[in-house]
Amino acid sequence: MTASARLGIGAGVLAVSVVFASLGAWATVVEPERLVVRPADVPLPRLPRAWDGLRIAAISDIHAGSPHVGYAQLEHLVSTTNEQRPDIVVLLGDYVCRRTPQEGVEKPENVASMLAGLHAPLGVVAVLGNHDWWLDGERMRRAFEDAGLRVLDNEALRLERGGSPLWLVGIADALTRIPRVDWALRSVPAGDAVVLLTHNPDLFDHDVPDRVMLTLAGHTHGGQVRLPFVGAPIVPSAFGQRYAEGLVVEGKRTLFVTPGIGTSVLPIRLGVPPEISLLTLTGRGAGS
Repeated sequence: MTASARLGIGAGVLAVSVVFASLGAWATVVEPERLVVRPADVPLPRLPRAWDGLRIAAISDIHAGSPHVGYAQLEHLVSTTNEQRPDIVVLLGDYVCRRTPQEGVEKPENVASMLAGLHAPLGVVAVLGNHDWWLDGERMRRAFEDAGLRVLDNEALRLERGGSPLWLVGIADALTRIPRVDWALRSVPAGDAVVLLTHNPDLFDHDVPDRVMLTLAGHTHGGQVRLPFVGAPIVPSAFGQRYAEGLVVEGKRTLFVTPGIGTSVLPIRLGVPPEISLLTLTGRGAGS
């Protein structure tokens, strides 16, 4: 092999090493510290006219106390959400890490106190996730409710605009609890508009009936790593990339999965920055 050939190979190896080092630094230092607001229109043909244009800020998987999510990041999350002026904020679970709560940001009472700064005309409504129950779900629920944040656990909450009802139905976490969609819907009149909140999107496959207009979920983190042409190699879902993130329409049913804020297992994000999903519901010909 000639000297010039060896020099060319060496330069190629160096270039590849630089690329991988740069990607590693981005994934471990830069991207997990970012926060993007991603607007998305959600067309719902059955949306009552009174609710057309409803703006929902969907936030999930904060994992407070994990790398990249401390007090400063929570303050930024709250202020950035409030700046969007959503009509309602939905919190979709996993607010802490799976470990014993200390006196820091991961303590349920501290997380709740920070999130109590969220403001929206129709309120802030939450469900709990698997990490919340692995830590102490009852304590998390008490902390949220003491801070004025409504938690739904196989329960329904009626909202009204212009005389038209819309129900938020919050479902218990599918990994750690018993999700009872039928039970939660028992008080909802047939024909009323329903938005279902669940931490785990896998529930959508077989437990969500056609009467539910929209399902909102988190849990997947969008896979935390998304590669060009490949997508997310690892998604914590029995359905792989089917419910990894974003808008999913199957028959008469619609699902939106937000990729969330924090990290789990590995403190990295690549191609999936921390996100506040700002959803605008559009009727597109819906009746009154």
